[in-house]
Amino acid sequence: MGCDWLQYTFQRLEAYSDVIVNPEVLRRLLHVNTRQTTAACVCGQCAVSVRPVCGLCLRPVCGQKMPYVSGEDTVKELRRALCNPNVQSDLLRYRSTITRVIRAMSQGVDVSGLFPEMVKACATVDIVQKKQVYVFLCSYAALKPDLSLLVINTLRKDCQDANPMVRSLALRNMTNLRLPGLVEYVEQPLSSGLRDRAACVRRVAVLGWAKVHNLDPGVDIDPAVVNELYSLLRDPDPIVMVNCLRALEEILKDEGGVAINKAITHHLLYRLKECDVWAQCDVLRVLERYPPQTEGELFDMLSVLDPCLVSSHAPVTAATLRLFLCLCSSLPAVCFSALERVCGPLLVICGSSSREMRFTALAHIQLLLQSEPGLLGAHYKRFFCGYAEPAFIKQRKMQMLVELVNDENAWMILDELRGYCTDVNADTAQAAISAIGRIGRSYSEKCLEILTELLGLKQEHVTSAVVQTLRDLVWTCPQCCDAVCSAIEGCEQAIQDAQGRQALLWLLGEYGECIPSAPYVLESFIDGIRLENSVCVKMELLSAAVRLFVCRPAETQDMLGRLLHYSIEEESDMCVRDQAVLYYRLLHYGIEAVRGLVQVKRTDPDLGVLVGRPQISVSSWAHSFNTLQPLCEAATPASSIRASPQLVHTALSRELKACPEEPLCTDADQSTGPLASADGSLAEAVCLSVSPAITPEKFQELWLQNVHADTGAPNSTECDFLHVEKLLRCPPILAHSPQGLKVALQLVNIQMLAFTPAHSHPWKCYLYTHTQRSSPSTHNTLILGQLLCSGHTDADEGDHATARGTCGVKVTLMQKPRDEAALGGFLSILCKVLNTLTILRESGTEDTADLSEREKSLPSNLSLSC
Repeated sequence: MGCDWLQYTFQRLEAYSDVIVNPEVLRRLLHVNTRQTTAACVCGQCAVSVRPVCGLCLRPVCGQKMPYVSGEDTVKELRRALCNPNVQSDLLRYRSTITRVIRAMSQGVDVSGLFPEMVKACATVDIVQKKQVYVFLCSYAALKPDLSLLVINTLRKDCQDANPMVRSLALRNMTNLRLPGLVEYVEQPLSSGLRDRAACVRRVAVLGWAKVHNLDPGVDIDPAVVNELYSLLRDPDPIVMVNCLRALEEILKDEGGVAINKAITHHLLYRLKECDVWAQCDVLRVLERYPPQTEGELFDMLSVLDPCLVSSHAPVTAATLRLFLCLCSSLPAVCFSALERVCGPLLVICGSSSREMRFTALAHIQLLLQSEPGLLGAHYKRFFCGYAEPAFIKQRKMQMLVELVNDENAWMILDELRGYCTDVNADTAQAAISAIGRIGRSYSEKCLEILTELLGLKQEHVTSAVVQTLRDLVWTCPQCCDAVCSAIEGCEQAIQDAQGRQALLWLLGEYGECIPSAPYVLESFIDGIRLENSVCVKMELLSAAVRLFVCRPAETQDMLGRLLHYSIEEESDMCVRDQAVLYYRLLHYGIEAVRGLVQVKRTDPDLGVLVGRPQISVSSWAHSFNTLQPLCEAATPASSIRASPQLVHTALSRELKACPEEPLCTDADQSTGPLASADGSLAEAVCLSVSPAITPEKFQELWLQNVHADTGAPNSTECDFLHVEKLLRCPPILAHSPQGLKVALQLVNIQMLAFTPAHSHPWKCYLYTHTQRSSPSTHNTLILGQLLCSGHTDADEGDHATARGTCGVKVTLMQKPRDEAALGGFLSILCKVLNTLTILRESGTEDTADLSEREKSLPSNLSLSC
């Protein structure tokens, strides 16, 4: 039994000398694919064993690569095939030859010489062949502008074809030729295409006008065409409608884009659900230009847009939220509601399998948290890092965790960040350490404990990052200096990078009097200065040595002399030499002059760290939402919050001075009572100190002792101690940010020992301080205090109700020994701290004051009543 139908194929194969035909066995049928052909049969009685051959040209395919054929030989071969009448008469062979031309073009072979033959090939009724030829013509039209005129007649003829697919194909490729000289031939077919009965033709014609305008932007489009495009906004086909928007945006770009009125806006809104995902995004972007005329119209628009806010498609959700924020810029409560609704879809995107989608979602969520830090506080676990996640996503998530920290989740987040500090990726580990440092500005005790543990690992990159973080932490939280100074002892050997050495030197110079080994560490740096390559480290070493010389001259004098000699005589960098000369000449004026310049009193840090980062209004970032701007911003916060210790100007002193002075007693009949002098004013100023420290057990013992000694009178006049109770009228900031209040009090040397959880009613805290009067005749006193906040505002109670609302804070103070003037000074400082917190809180939430009752603005002045 034979397979006669394969004889033609085998005859073609025998034409090649490297094909071996063995007629003994034929086992399989002929299988043809786009790449290779093999011979086989199912009869099993006759067979031919053949090498695989190409399914298009029947050339053999061997294990080795075919010999390289130059571009010229390929073009000549293709030209012969295209001009062969036998090939032209065979539709499949002609199409196959054109496919080879397109393949050669995609491989980089210059086949522009076949342009005339391809022009002839476009005159066919085969749509597949037309598409292939049009791809070739559009690619080489710019190189052959004269020959491109030959194809215009064929294209114009196809624009009149009965088949709408042919008409749309001709219009699309007529505008894709991109030749200014052909514009006059394109306008008439495009105008006819706008009125074509087939939607696919109208889609192409609308975009064709945009291509014509882009080809020569200096030539104005006929106003009649623009009017016709506006009329096509009501086309029954949604793609035609959206294409009209896109075309008008391009044509009217210099005039601000398409003009939107009420009729167009409502038409687009009600047809929004007919559009696909990207069309909806285009429509929503255009609708941002229309300002609703009335509040009723605004809420009607929001009702129609509401389903898109929770769309399953991320681009639609983002575009809808941007439109919500733009329309409701004057309605903070509506903006807040929209942000709450969109949290779910954004969190879903954060769990996407696409890394790019996750990073984009995280970048946009950060924008939301700038205005509403507590928006996602309950979902902080969604931002924990996975082991297999890339470093850039881990670092972005750690920034999110810093924003989401509050009293309830602080320990959980810090424990999670502790695990990231030993990540195999050094950048991720350093980002985690930096995040712990940023949290440490409000939760210093726990963060210092973690950072101290990390120093024990003795890993170079970890130790360097920890020292830099401690440097930044002690700058914002001076009360941590003792713990930091003891922690950095002996870590200089594990720091190898310049940034870590610079941070360590700054700490040694700034707090050298508290670090016993500071002179010896500096001496080791000075001995190896010739091997130091970093200019910044050398300059920091000079500053640290001079500062340490001021406070410990006997131990530092010799090494400072050697350092100055090297820096002036041998150092090649002019910046280092100039700084050394400056210090050398300054030392000639005496050590007191040096101390007055390099050991000035440390300024208090900005109170912004107490109430957190000021909340940013939604309107400030609404227009950058759903754009590339959030992605282009720096992915990692600055490694240091300060540029240089000498150049930082903080605002705590100015804020405290700006606060209005509060009277200690408002009732006239108490002007001569305790806490007031004879003329009703305070005595001289007092200084507060937290030393010596008091443990919670000692505080409880003293507190109970004084309570039992007191007979219950509100103002005891015992000689050994003074018991006073006062009622402060202040905003409810105490219960909302107890950590901020704690840090604020620490900055003025008032230590808060304990406090109840935030938002608990009643909220209370216990604190203490020591007073030091400026007069030498007076003695130091110890003040114990309790703040009790009921949580009920005046607006709730109805007494002295205000639009913003205040609450009563009962202050119970016990002083030993008795000093009414010192106690009055303490109360004055306490009032200033509360006023300052209130002012900063108001300035940060000014634009979101009406979101809800919990976000109402707070009064800037406090009233104190007995």
